[in-house]
Amino acid sequence: MLSGAPRVFSVVNSLSKSRRHHALRSFSLAAAFLLVVLPVCAQQNYLGFDKNLYPGDDLLPALHNTFAYSGYWLNDPPGMITNPWLGKRAALRRAGFGFLILYNGRIDAQLKAQDPAALGESDAQTAAAVAKHEGFPPRAVIFLDQEEGGRLLPEQAAYLAAWVKQLAAAGYRPGIYCSGIPVGSGKNRISTAEDVTRRFPSVKLWVANDQCPPAPGCVMRAPMPSQTRITGALVWQFAQSPRRSFANACKQTYAADNNCYAPDLPRTDRTFLDLDTSQTADPSAGR
Repeated sequence: MLSGAPRVFSVVNSLSKSRRHHALRSFSLAAAFLLVVLPVCAQQNYLGFDKNLYPGDDLLPALHNTFAYSGYWLNDPPGMITNPWLGKRAALRRAGFGFLILYNGRIDAQLKAQDPAALGESDAQTAAAVAKHEGFPPRAVIFLDQEEGGRLLPEQAAYLAAWVKQLAAAGYRPGIYCSGIPVGSGKNRISTAEDVTRRFPSVKLWVANDQCPPAPGCVMRAPMPSQTRITGALVWQFAQSPRRSFANACKQTYAADNNCYAPDLPRTDRTFLDLDTSQTADPSAGR
C-alpha cells in the first residue's frame, strides 16, 4: 500500500456515496499510474569505458570513481599484436568494475579468403576457452567485434551465425558489437545493428553510434541506451577516441587532440578512451 493511503481512505469515507465513488476511482487511477511510472523513473544508466590499451592497475581506483564497468579483450585488440588485458580480470574486479567482454572478429577480406562458418566456429571456441581461463563465469556475454558497417555481406552473416551457435554451445551468451549508424544500401539506409537484430533477434547488442546527435559527445554522464533507436540494445558506445567525423557537431566536448579523456587524470595514452552506457553495471555479467 502506498504511504498515506489510510488517511486518504478516511477522507474518502466521509464523502457522499457518489462523491466517494468518484474519489475512489480517481485514487485508483493515480495509484496505478504511480505503480507503472515509478519503476521506469527509477531505472539507472551506468557509465563505462573501453579501450585497446590496458590503463594500468594504478589508475583503476581513480577510473572507478567515474566508471562502473570496463571493456575486456580476450584476444589482440584491433591494430595490436599483443593483448595487454589478459590476466587483469582479478585486478578490475577488486577495483569494483563490471565487464564488457570483447573478442576481436574478422574483417571481410579474411572471411572471403577462407570458410567464414569454420572461422566463426573456431573463433567462438577460442573465445570461450580464453574466457574460462580468465575466470569469467558460464553464461557471461561475449561480444564479437564486428568493425565493418552496413548491411551484412553473405560471408559476414555466415561467420556471425557460426559464432552465435558455437558460443552458446560452449556455455556463454553471444553478443555482437557493431555500428548503429545507418548507411546507404540500394535505395534504402540500414545500420549493421538493424541487420543483426533482424537476423539474430536473441543476440545481445553493443551498439556503436558516436554521431551527434543522438550521441552527446565526450560527456561523463550516461544517456539512455534506447537513444540509439536500436530495440533492445544492451550497451551504447556513444563516444570514441579519437573523435570521428560523425561527431563534428559535438567536437567542443572532446579535447583539442580529438580524444576523449577520463576526468581528473593526466592526459596520456593510458587515459583516452571510448564511452559506453548501459542499464546494468556489469553488462557482460562477468563478475
